[in-house]
Amino acid sequence: MNIKDRLVQHLQAAPSAPFLFLGSGFSRRYIGLPQWNELLKQFAVDSDEFEYLLSSAAQDLPKVASLLAETFHDRWWKAKAYEKNRKQFSSQMKDRTSALRFEICQYIIGLTNSDQKTFLSAEVDALKELNIEGVITTNWDRFIETLYPDYKVFIGQDELLFSNPQSIGEIYKIHGCASQHNSLVLTSEDYSSFQKKNPYLAAKLITLFVEHPIVFIGYSIADQNVRSLLRAIASVLSQDKLDKLSKNLIFLQRSNGGEASYSTGIIALDDGDLPITIVKTDDYLPVYEAIHSVKRKMPARILRYCKEQLYELVSQTELSQKMFVVDPSSIADKSDVEFVVGIGVAAERAGRLGYKGISTFNLFEDLLLEKHQFDAGCILSDSVPLLGRSTPFIPVFKYLRHFDIKNNKSYKECKWDLEKHLPASQNHYRTPSYNKAFEKKAKGMTVKEIIEKFDTRTAAVYIPFVLKKDFDAPAVKQFLEDNINQMAKSSLSTTLRKLACAYDYHIYGWDTFKKKII
Repeated sequence: MNIKDRLVQHLQAAPSAPFLFLGSGFSRRYIGLPQWNELLKQFAVDSDEFEYLLSSAAQDLPKVASLLAETFHDRWWKAKAYEKNRKQFSSQMKDRTSALRFEICQYIIGLTNSDQKTFLSAEVDALKELNIEGVITTNWDRFIETLYPDYKVFIGQDELLFSNPQSIGEIYKIHGCASQHNSLVLTSEDYSSFQKKNPYLAAKLITLFVEHPIVFIGYSIADQNVRSLLRAIASVLSQDKLDKLSKNLIFLQRSNGGEASYSTGIIALDDGDLPITIVKTDDYLPVYEAIHSVKRKMPARILRYCKEQLYELVSQTELSQKMFVVDPSSIADKSDVEFVVGIGVAAERAGRLGYKGISTFNLFEDLLLEKHQFDAGCILSDSVPLLGRSTPFIPVFKYLRHFDIKNNKSYKECKWDLEKHLPASQNHYRTPSYNKAFEKKAKGMTVKEIIEKFDTRTAAVYIPFVLKKDFDAPAVKQFLEDNINQMAKSSLSTTLRKLACAYDYHIYGWDTFKKKII
């Protein structure tokens, strides 16, 4: 039996379609991306400097990147070769590693947009047609996005951790992406931070690894990124789940001129050996054809949308105010059910009940990204009263403006009591303990200057102190959009949400504190 038939048999026995886990070898194969050491070497002054850095870092490439970033920072700000990029992008340089990150990204984007290797065009065409649930990758390039343009992309560890992925029709770029240079996991400090959060990432992916075949392409089985993640996942699994995990791990590797083979291998973990499947071949087309053989009724992007949008009203003898997402895989009898839709009165009532399940973060997403099409009346009547029990900082002005409420008079005549969410004074969105620090360090600065000079937390605290006439709303909006994931759940969430409410006030609100609202 050839490798294609063996893989078809393997994949068809699995309960779900595969995920791809892509490493640097994948990008090297299809777009000619150099190995990491060669990539870093291009940004050294010459070979001698790079060899010096290698020696200084004891051959540890993340440490090399840290050292190179320091020397490259000074060169980028002075050398004529980077003058054009300095003029256009200097405001995006947040620290001494930013210049190296930025230029690496520019180089990678150029490769992604260049002509691909034509002799592998059959493999690329096959990749585009694959029936896969999604992709996990440590690669920075955007080649995978060109293959699956309809898939939702999560960039960086934090974005994946603080989001609600559906595990269908998605791409997880856990080491960052060239489209956001500050997202790259590049230096030794980046890797240290990544490893600290690795258990949380493993927890997020554990069901995916147990329930789906994972096809690794472009990795050595000795790769530390892979071993670290598998170690974190395996450490919390029972023996029966470990057995399922083992059957799901498939490593595709080049045979380097040898015969194609399909065999069992071993990855050594802390508590024992983890069996895996190893497929070796120089021609990946039969492997992609085997993956394509796992047929589905609907494309992954459609399934993802259905899973994200499918809700069920909790059935109880008394009226329930709760709604929860139903995983389609949990439906007992799939043979007769493809999708269930509520119509008419029941659907309208369910929709109203759904507004009681909206989170405060959803409202900030709606304010900044306009990604939801919420009914303003339902938000003010159903969502805000519940959310207001735990926080006064809710962006209500946007929804009031929908009803042309833009002054104290029109607010007094409306049916909503939102007093606790309206500013009581011009200092409402300011943090008093930072007043002296702002006066000393940032008074007179523009919003853009504050954002460029200070870290995220400090900038978010200082901006509300800027005078109303100088409040640069577009700059504030961009700053909040750049940090939207921090608003979901992090140590900065309260500070950023407070600033977002100030933005809501400046764009849609009025001076509620000039007259007492009776």
